[in-house]
Amino acid sequence: MRKSKITRKTNETNVSVSLSIDGVGKGEINTGIGFLDHMLEQLAKHSLMDITINVIGDLHIDDHHTTEDTGWALGQAFKEALGDRRGITRYGASLLPMDETMSQVVVDLSGRPFLVWRVVLPSQTLGSMQTELFREWFQAFSMGSGITLHVENFYGVNTHHIIESCFKALARAIRQSTEIDPRASQEIPSTKGTLGGSL
Repeated sequence: MRKSKITRKTNETNVSVSLSIDGVGKGEINTGIGFLDHMLEQLAKHSLMDITINVIGDLHIDDHHTTEDTGWALGQAFKEALGDRRGITRYGASLLPMDETMSQVVVDLSGRPFLVWRVVLPSQTLGSMQTELFREWFQAFSMGSGITLHVENFYGVNTHHIIESCFKALARAIRQSTEIDPRASQEIPSTKGTLGGSL
């Protein structure tokens, strides 16, 4: 089973993550930031991963460290759960509508972290959260997991919808890329013969 548990503790945050790639979409999320919890619940639900996250962060300063470190820790748990990435489809793409919004996420579980972020958010805040922090979350998740991640919003008006469509598209792309390829279930999907850290 592709599962992992990790703890990431710094002077700014204490993050614990439990993840199962082959789950049913159960999310138990407590970061202390309501909207981030909602987005990570969407990620669990639509990827069919089971994700439990608990965070104690320095929210008395702002939401930055908690948001970024949650992305890092979840990415590290995802990387560990993938193992040597044998048999995976490797690539995933999702074009996802949400009301007036259309977003696309494309992933390569390559072992090479890289983020392309083409998302313009109309509002600077949602509740008390600065919306610029969502790029930081996606960046940290890409780095922690070792995946190439392209996120693009084509159009939209409502900032909530734009961000949520990006998380749901990420979830669907992850679901697709982590599926075992029945034609190559024992193969590493790379001519290098290795994934997950090689260049």
